[in-house]
Amino acid sequence: MAKGERREPAHTVIARDLGIAIVTGQHPPGSVIPGEIDIAGQRGVSRSVVRESLRMLSAKGLVESRPKSGTRVRERALWNLLDPDVLAWMFEGEPPATFVRSLFQLRMIVEPAAAEMAATFRTADQLARMDAALTRMATHGLDTPEGQAADQTFHNAILEATENELLVSLSGSIGSAVRWTTIFKFRDRRRPRDSMPQHRRLFDAIAARDPAAARDATIVLLQQAHEDTERLLRA
Repeated sequence: MAKGERREPAHTVIARDLGIAIVTGQHPPGSVIPGEIDIAGQRGVSRSVVRESLRMLSAKGLVESRPKSGTRVRERALWNLLDPDVLAWMFEGEPPATFVRSLFQLRMIVEPAAAEMAATFRTADQLARMDAALTRMATHGLDTPEGQAADQTFHNAILEATENELLVSLSGSIGSAVRWTTIFKFRDRRRPRDSMPQHRRLFDAIAARDPAAARDATIVLLQQAHEDTERLLRA
């Protein structure tokens, strides 16, 4: 571990490892995962740590525990697929093409309308945060953690600028979707197309308070990202 890097709590690490195993199919729906005693022994932790891990997974809809029958993986339809952790775990492996396409469909439903609203309601402070995020994206590049974090900040600021609390509540899920679809695109040796001009076009439309242009810019941005991702899925 690098100097100054914080170690994750044991229960979080165990939940992550089990979560990845579940969403990537190592523990399929309906299967019973190892028991508390087994996991505690393998990991060298107390059973209370394991129970906390299982509570995390249960809260995300991945597992259910019953007396005498152990902890069972729930059906996929019951998973909270928009939970930021679950999204991250899906992309740890090779996410199903249908899942990635569904994610882009969701973004196409939400983000153009959000950009349209942001162009109407944005504040000077929100616009400044979008501009600063764009600068960091251009400085670091979207193939770096710093650039990807700035990309999340940019899209989150757009959702916040809608002044709609329900859309703002989606910022964690949409931000995670933005991050992981970007990371996925850069796994290929062939670099995806530069999306900075489209991000700048979107920013300019919001700055000009032009809802129609903001919507159109978002659609073009998402279409480009989706096409680049589809190319990688086909490969």
